[in-house]
Amino acid sequence: MAKIHCRIITPQKLYREFDSDILTIETTEGQRGILPNHMPLVASLVIGKLSSVLDGEREEYAITGGLFYFRENKAEILVDAIESKEEIDLARAEQAKNRAEERIQHKREDIDLRRAEVALKKALNRIRVSKL
Repeated sequence: MAKIHCRIITPQKLYREFDSDILTIETTEGQRGILPNHMPLVASLVIGKLSSVLDGEREEYAITGGLFYFRENKAEILVDAIESKEEIDLARAEQAKNRAEERIQHKREDIDLRRAEVALKKALNRIRVSKL
């Protein structure tokens, strides 16, 4: 059976390269499942989960958004940041969540509310993925 050749790239480096049976991504238009021989696709990714299946084992990642390109069973996943489920430091994610919530509640003029809301989404996503 055909596989999808995946490359996950961050601004710093090639994070990971592997072959997968299926990819699940969260886009601006909702969750999408990508199987081998899927039609070409370009999609914007949101703060969410990326999952793949390798030899029957599901791997899950927390991503902070980015771009997804698919063509001829090759997926290029460009993300600002990514952590596998195993790499997530749950205590650090909880601290980030608490800091963001505090900033949102206090609504001081020197606090960028939009930035605090994004930080909260990222922290909640990391917590969610770590507990899957």
